[in-house]
Amino acid sequence: MDAPGHKDAAVLVPLYREPLTAVFTERRADLSRHAGEISFPGGRQDHPDEDLRSTALREAEEEIGLDPAGVELVGALPPVGTFVTGYRIFPFVGLVEPGQTWRAQASEVAEVLEFTLRDLIRGHEMQRLVRRGVPIKTPTYTVDGHLVWGATARILGELLERLG
Repeated sequence: MDAPGHKDAAVLVPLYREPLTAVFTERRADLSRHAGEISFPGGRQDHPDEDLRSTALREAEEEIGLDPAGVELVGALPPVGTFVTGYRIFPFVGLVEPGQTWRAQASEVAEVLEFTLRDLIRGHEMQRLVRRGVPIKTPTYTVDGHLVWGATARILGELLERLG
């Protein structure tokens, strides 16, 4: 599968059961790219031959301290593109045990967030946002004042659609 973008990246969609919950990062507000946005842990490949599943697991370990050995990869979602930064993001879904002690990477992550899928569904709406002076209509998910939008919201929408 393909998506717009010219730089490959991968994210891990960490999920745990009871209740079904997704783990996100809130990026630091002072970053040059995607500042303050909520995303799944992930990033670019270290080298062009790096397997994208490995990229997702490595980045999750770096960003939130998630041991790759504790992740059961259960599938992948269609890749999505970022319009402004030109990334083609490949999402991988992994089951993790609840009760993790997250270690946020201080240079990149402001906070690790856990939202139940039920709360995300309740907070779903189509919104018109203005980003860099450009109005966009996009799916959003709001939980406890935290706004999930953009590529992360599109990935989340695919996940929710598949889970039914």
